[in-house]
Amino acid sequence: MIKTFTDQHGFSRADVTLANWRTAPYSRWTFQNVRDFVPTAVIAAEAAAVEVPLQSDAFLDAAMETGLAGAASARAFLDFAHTDAFVMMRRGEVVAEYYAPHADPNAPHLVFSISKSLTAVVSGILEAQGLIDPDRPVTDYLPEAKGGVYGDCTYRDVLDMRVSLDFEEAYLDPHGAFARYRRAMLWNPPEPNIEPETLASFLVALPKAERPHGGPFYYASPNADLLGVVIERVTGARFADLTSELLWKPMGAKGNADISVDAIGTPRTAGGVSMTARDLARLGELLRNGGARNGKQIVPEAWIRDMQENGDKEAWQQGRNVDLPNGRYRSQWYQSGEADQAFCAIGIHGQWLYVDPSTETVIVKLSSHPEPLGDEENQDLFTFLRALSRRAI
Repeated sequence: MIKTFTDQHGFSRADVTLANWRTAPYSRWTFQNVRDFVPTAVIAAEAAAVEVPLQSDAFLDAAMETGLAGAASARAFLDFAHTDAFVMMRRGEVVAEYYAPHADPNAPHLVFSISKSLTAVVSGILEAQGLIDPDRPVTDYLPEAKGGVYGDCTYRDVLDMRVSLDFEEAYLDPHGAFARYRRAMLWNPPEPNIEPETLASFLVALPKAERPHGGPFYYASPNADLLGVVIERVTGARFADLTSELLWKPMGAKGNADISVDAIGTPRTAGGVSMTARDLARLGELLRNGGARNGKQIVPEAWIRDMQENGDKEAWQQGRNVDLPNGRYRSQWYQSGEADQAFCAIGIHGQWLYVDPSTETVIVKLSSHPEPLGDEENQDLFTFLRALSRRAI
């Protein structure tokens, strides 16, 4: 007998709306079904294939010594941290996997701000092609940005989150600028008697704060959406199609990814990408290997080296939003600043891509944490991921 939707998920499909789709308990389902709520564009794989998860009970249930509450075993901590999907690779091979009962291993999962890091990789490819110069002003690419916050900053300022932007990343504010931002991207319902905005028109009208560009790290998602607008402008291509041809197909992705778009098709490059956990791990493995796969250079090695080695430590210390005492931020990626040279991409509601070059390990954790920043017990997460990356297989 076929189970009903309510039997499978514990709530009715009719209960889920555009107003509540990012809240618990609905997010356990919606984060793998974004297309039901907002328009999306497909980032096509070469030939999408169904993948069978690796049986990993012995690894998941073995005792772990991390000193963390809820981490007596990998499975215990993954359950504790509202994990939907977990993949661990060692030297390019999947060595452990976990999927929650409600999760589909082959369904694209929303990765939120890991989208920023993916977007920067695409930007890095275009830099090597000579289409983008990070040191040039944004207005060289988007003349209409003149007059707003992006009117006198460089593309590098945007990449490194050092734009003097008067904007608060207030995820739970239903009425302020962040709520306007989410309405413009079609992630929130329209408000009565309020003229709809497109994402691009919202971005170029954002105001500047009373400090110079190039100062402290200041995390603001609109910066990464602006990258997507620039990328489409300089290439004349849709971001989804470009990403498919430059990155997704060449890196050997096995599933189609999605990216949400606004009313006129502008991509939500700051947080709208959905992909499977295994394909996200493949992205991490590609970067760990210097951007090459099967002898073909996909992501420029020089860009990866710059991402790993550079980034202003003082700017990070002045404005960091993640508990990395020795960290840095470069090209939309976080650097641990530790001897292991680990780097990562992070998204709200518990999305993580962690790469440890010292142990040749890549770890993905996709989640539906009830709170946007509820998984930001960052030091706990780094402690857990580091313990896993050093674990013998």
